Amino acid sequence: MGAFALAPAALLLQLRDRLPADLPQAHPVRGPQIGLVMLRGRAGGGGAPFNLGEASVCRATVRLGSGEVGHAMILGRDAEKTRLAAHLDALWQHPDWRERIESEIVEPALAADAADAARRSAETEATRVDFFTVVRGEDQA
Repeated sequence: MGAFALAPAALLLQLRDRLPADLPQAHPVRGPQIGLVMLRGRAGGGGAPFNLGEASVCRATVRLGSGEVGHAMILGRDAEKTRLAAHLDALWQHPDWRERIESEIVEPALAADAADAARRSAETEATRVDFFTVVRGEDQA
């Protein structure tokens, strides 16, 4: 589920379109529904919790004809991506589709996320500034 949530919608669609056209159909159980979740934080990482704010989320649940139920909750308001992620989650649970979804959707989505994280890290590293102080004569003991 995490790989589907992290992947951009365009990438998920592109990867899904590589799968055969005879995918089992997903029937909606719930949603997609758009709502809000409260984001909580802690002062200093370990202090008292406080409400930081709210974030939009979209959730959906689907069921395959064979009974597998897929769920998705995506940050943002993209109902189509949420429906697709729930469908892929249900397919991943089906024994006949698990390996294929894992190798053709999950692994490329995680690899794309890792490449994006590496790119962002390199961009951030390029802006690093090292500060140092020069000892002045009157500061010496």
